[in-house]
Amino acid sequence: MYRVAKGLNHKLFNSHRPLTLSLLLMANARVSAFSAGSPTTAPRKLVGTHNGSFHCDEALGCFMIRLTNNFAAAEIVRTRDPQVLETLDAVLDVGECMIRTGNATIITRKGSRRFLDTVSLRSLVVLHYGKEIIARELQLDEGHPDVQRLFLAIYKSFMEGIDAIDNGINQYDTDQPPRYLNNTHLSARVGRLNLDWIDPDQSSEKENEAFERAMALAGSEFLDWKLHLFELEEEMKIDPPIKYVLYQDDRGKQWRVQAVAISPDKFESRKPLPSQWRGLRDEELSNESGIPGCVFVHMSGFIGGNQSYEGVMAMARAALKL
Repeated sequence: MYRVAKGLNHKLFNSHRPLTLSLLLMANARVSAFSAGSPTTAPRKLVGTHNGSFHCDEALGCFMIRLTNNFAAAEIVRTRDPQVLETLDAVLDVGECMIRTGNATIITRKGSRRFLDTVSLRSLVVLHYGKEIIARELQLDEGHPDVQRLFLAIYKSFMEGIDAIDNGINQYDTDQPPRYLNNTHLSARVGRLNLDWIDPDQSSEKENEAFERAMALAGSEFLDWKLHLFELEEEMKIDPPIKYVLYQDDRGKQWRVQAVAISPDKFESRKPLPSQWRGLRDEELSNESGIPGCVFVHMSGFIGGNQSYEGVMAMARAALKL
């Protein structure tokens, strides 16, 4: 079983004061991107899905169901054998049954509740378990108004687009061809993790390893601050708008300051990092900014880095004044 436990501590800045994402959501400052579940002496539960080629659908669905209290730290069993599936605690995306727990079929393909004309397994997991997952991750009661707010925001800004891609729904009502193709979306990236047909090792073990990577990739974008910031700003009437977000890059154990885009579909930043910092690195950047520990600032000014939280805090504060 693939288990990852890491948190992303996001600090949001506007022109007046620092805000934390947790303050906006009335939760703790540390927001877990992955849940490994609490230690337990009970037998590990088993969640089944089909083997063979996988998609973003079941990869994210399996990731999310393990964020629930009932299936935390569950083991994923990939098979199409009906005799094996009948013995499992839950089954996702096999045959007509999209979600089944125990002997009860919760949602079938024919009787699913729909936000779009067609929804996929991962959205059905969110529709059925979403409020529990969000409340658990943010350490709030399911009835808290911020849970409902984020539940709707996650579906509209994250799930609905993936559903449309997976089900072949056009983004625009037009007969004109797109101006460019985008093959880098989450569904495409998950699909590319499938085994190559020329790979000599087509074993189930190798396939399951690929599926574990797919779950981790899909889960890493769940509760991504960039997808929900704009909805939260509008809902909570935050004014002036947030300019920068601070977060830790767990891969390099460094910190990042990222400028917020002017809108979800634009590349331009509300307030890029200062032009005199752009393209500089390390000591040269620290000398120019007067801030120790600087690592880099991108040429476009949309992101920069420092070795410490105090460093990116200083970079954000200085950038607001320049």
